[in-house]
Amino acid sequence: MNDRPIPAAQDAAREHAAHASQYRLLRERRFAPFFWTQFLGAMNDNVFKIGFTSLVTYQAARFSGIDPKTVAFLISAIFIAPFVLFSATSGQVADKFDKAMLTRWVKTFEIAVMLVGAAGFWLHNAPLLYACTFLMGVHSTVFGPVKYAYLPQKLATDELVGGNGLVESGTFVAILLGTIVGGVAAATGASDAGVVGAAGIAGTSTGAVWLGAVCLVLALVGRTVSAFVPPCPPPQPGLRINWNPVSETWRNLRLAHGNRTVFLSLLGISWLWFVGATFLASFFNFAKDVLMADADVVTVLLAMFSFGIGTGSLLCERLSRRRIELGLVPLGSIGMSVFGIDLFFASHALPAAPHLLSVGEFLGVAAHWRVLADLFLLAMFGGFYSVPLYALIQSRSEPSHRARIIAANNILNSLFMIASAMMAMALTRAGVSIPGIFLTTALLNIVVAAYIYTPVPEFLLRFIAWVLLHTFYRVRLVNVERIPVEGPAVLICNHVSYVDAIVIMAESPRPIRFVMDYQIFRHPFFGWVFRHAKAIPMAPAHEDAARLARAYDACAEALADGELVCIFPEGKLTKTGDINPFRHGVMEILRRSPVPVVPMALRGLWGSVFSRQSGPVLPRPRRRGLTSRLTLAVGEPIAPDEATLERLQESVADLRGARR
Repeated sequence: MNDRPIPAAQDAAREHAAHASQYRLLRERRFAPFFWTQFLGAMNDNVFKIGFTSLVTYQAARFSGIDPKTVAFLISAIFIAPFVLFSATSGQVADKFDKAMLTRWVKTFEIAVMLVGAAGFWLHNAPLLYACTFLMGVHSTVFGPVKYAYLPQKLATDELVGGNGLVESGTFVAILLGTIVGGVAAATGASDAGVVGAAGIAGTSTGAVWLGAVCLVLALVGRTVSAFVPPCPPPQPGLRINWNPVSETWRNLRLAHGNRTVFLSLLGISWLWFVGATFLASFFNFAKDVLMADADVVTVLLAMFSFGIGTGSLLCERLSRRRIELGLVPLGSIGMSVFGIDLFFASHALPAAPHLLSVGEFLGVAAHWRVLADLFLLAMFGGFYSVPLYALIQSRSEPSHRARIIAANNILNSLFMIASAMMAMALTRAGVSIPGIFLTTALLNIVVAAYIYTPVPEFLLRFIAWVLLHTFYRVRLVNVERIPVEGPAVLICNHVSYVDAIVIMAESPRPIRFVMDYQIFRHPFFGWVFRHAKAIPMAPAHEDAARLARAYDACAEALADGELVCIFPEGKLTKTGDINPFRHGVMEILRRSPVPVVPMALRGLWGSVFSRQSGPVLPRPRRRGLTSRLTLAVGEPIAPDEATLERLQESVADLRGARR
């Protein structure tokens, strides 16, 4: 059973969302206890990992048999290993059992794990701390599918971007706080370095006590908060669990691969984890060996990174207008590479330091601000990149096996993060500097982006549409939710400019197959766009009857597959701004495929940069060009047996009104 809001509730939520921000969710029981539970868990993970990493990096003498240059990458790999081993089973468990109950079970397990961690800190016992790292990985592995499958069950579709933005930003704020607390506690222990206790254990017990105590307190508070998470019924309570992790892992990956867009989105998220793991695990050595700074500066670096990804995550809702905007994903890719590359050059323009710099000394050097700006902006674009991908996966995955799709994502994440650790260790041993690792990652990001966006052009096309609308126009939407989110339909609209289809594409909740005049494909830019959008070229019967027949066949095939088909029934751009008479092509499409017709109208495009003034070429810019305000209005769907050419034209004309 799926307890997502029924359509009426979704409509109410959508109406409310139009006048309220995403932050209102923090006051609602369906979201707030869950948010704070995952927040405290993420914070605890990082108090432990940062405390452990800081100790072995800056106080390596207390731990025997540890290489401080590679230990951060090793800790990361150990933490990730359970994701490979247990994600498949965790996904099944999350689909079979109540997610609120699982959340409380996981938080109880966390308390036991932190008892092991406290003992490891007290004894300065690296094997015990490695074991705790592995167990915390188990904790996160089980909670991962619960975490991301919970959101689409409790939030309406138009709340997913805001909810994911809050979770992502909250996670990185938790990472920052965990970093500060873990670093401060570890530094407290450093003040008594060399002291030998009665048991003969080198070093102070002060830092160990603080680290162990804080981890236990956070686990206890997290367990208390989890008690308020409301019930979340499982979608498949009768599911039989396959306890073989190998066969189930393979099955989950095949399940995810069934939807190409979703699978490539999973790869995209996993790549972000690769990038993030590389940077975060490098910060200690980056601060010590490149910036010549002490452990407190690591907190500054992580603060900039955390604020950056938190800012990007929260801005997603505003930039996407509370919709799942895939156009932000390529924008994120571009920013990550640009600022990752600049970070490499910024790291080679630093003055020499006579000693490890304190935070005040570090911030007093102007060149260091460029490093901080690069980290902030790289992470901010990472937020633009990740939030839409998470929301896409949640919205387009089947509810019955959504948690297993998330489990497949965790498997891929873990493999990519282990690959990140292995790459970083290999490059380090080969003599590559930390800035060199950053540059390598930024360049690889370009290759991965090209791999993801080439087979699924929806990402790149939505990016082009998003840039266009945010450069040339300010768009007002009227009842755009009437565009069906599933099932076949024919969309019709007046034809005012060369970018009508791009505007509609940008505002649609799903891909659209546009029926276009075949001559548009001759244009170098628009032809490329519409070919990759799988537009259907159509010609008048007197010019190319065979092409016309193929176009009708393609429309019928697309509608039979449950797709949206959009046609401009006028058949040509308006020369005056008025609506031309509708042609009979739309009626032939409906004759072959009797599906609902959704009338739409564009207002305000006439006279803009891309509207037609005379001739079949792009027009000269008009005075309203770069500041045009336009409206996309969507009418009530019309049943196929009620659709006539006259009624369709009248519906579009009414929606457009007097404004052209």
